[in-house]
Amino acid sequence: MQEETRVAVISMIVDSGENAAPDSTSMINSLLHECRSFIIGRMGIPYREKGLSIINVVLDAPMDVISALSGKLGRLNGVAVKTVYSKRSAAEEK
Repeated sequence: MQEETRVAVISMIVDSGENAAPDSTSMINSLLHECRSFIIGRMGIPYREKGLSIINVVLDAPMDVISALSGKLGRLNGVAVKTVYSKRSAAEEK
């Protein structure tokens, strides 16, 4: 039996200016790579004037995968994270 999944968006604001943690970007990419089979799409927007990067990742994954990824990303230095979940499971949306 297939595990129930949800569609979710993980939004991040990453400090990419002078005070940014040098390893945050590589850690973000590594964590996203680990979950690549669940990722539907990803969009990154550099906001150079403010020294920030805005990253949105859309996933269709089990709730525990989404919350674990969101938690790991949120613990990185200079990274603020919010996650929005669909109200229905992906199976109900079909």
